[in-house]
Amino acid sequence: MNVHAIQTGTVAVKPSQPDGGGHRRRSFARVLADRGWTGELPILAWLVEHPEGLIVVDTGETARATKPGYFTPWHPYFRLGLREWVRPDQEIGPQLRRLGFAPDDVRWVVITHLHTDHAGGLGHFPHSEIVTSRRAFEEARGLAGKMRGFLPQHWPDGFSPTLVDFEAGAFGPFRTSTRLTGAGDVHLVPTPGHTGGHLSVAVEDGETVLLLAGDASYTQSLMLEGRSDGVSPRPRQTVETLTRIQRLAAERPTVYLPSHDPLSVARLATRQTVSPATGAVA
Repeated sequence: MNVHAIQTGTVAVKPSQPDGGGHRRRSFARVLADRGWTGELPILAWLVEHPEGLIVVDTGETARATKPGYFTPWHPYFRLGLREWVRPDQEIGPQLRRLGFAPDDVRWVVITHLHTDHAGGLGHFPHSEIVTSRRAFEEARGLAGKMRGFLPQHWPDGFSPTLVDFEAGAFGPFRTSTRLTGAGDVHLVPTPGHTGGHLSVAVEDGETVLLLAGDASYTQSLMLEGRSDGVSPRPRQTVETLTRIQRLAAERPTVYLPSHDPLSVARLATRQTVSPATGAVA
């Protein structure tokens, strides 16, 4: 099964956002007080060529995010904690065309969570079925969603995604899941922590699982260390999620692919699996 990494620009955040430093409670003040910045991190989306239809996982960012007025003006995070660089030709629509596909060819678009760097390209898919978790949608709506750092004002007109509740039984160490494909080889699994409704996509390719992990962690090493990010509303829940991912990798060959890890593209290209027992790749 062919899986493509699509980089839709880059992002920089404060260093304590990817790594919360072991703190048990989220603190935006601590994150925003950081004087430094990370280097430029990739904003990755994914294309899965499946026999039942093309699947896009996350839509990456839009070039509109670099223009004045795109972000909620009163939210301190957007003024103090985020920098993005996205050109129009880096958006997911043009990149799909360069791969030989059109956005209208995409059957499913799965959104891990509705932060703008994962959902900014939704407008490229007016005819695809958009799928996300019910909680991800509910937590991102309206004024409360804006206060949490989402941008529902930029969702496409009439945005009405298919909402999943993870009622298909266990997938490995995940006690609940949803099957996306009729063949039962693409699973949506709940990975809450970074946001309450966050999900990841497990693609089974033979014995190997490709885990398209969104922001379950920012890097593979942080997953292996079980370290929550600095903006998680429930850091302990994040750690529980990372423990489940470690267990999955112990049970089956797993290629771990979070969206902002600079090494994710290389791991995908070589199908490099991870062993949580040693922290080494196989």
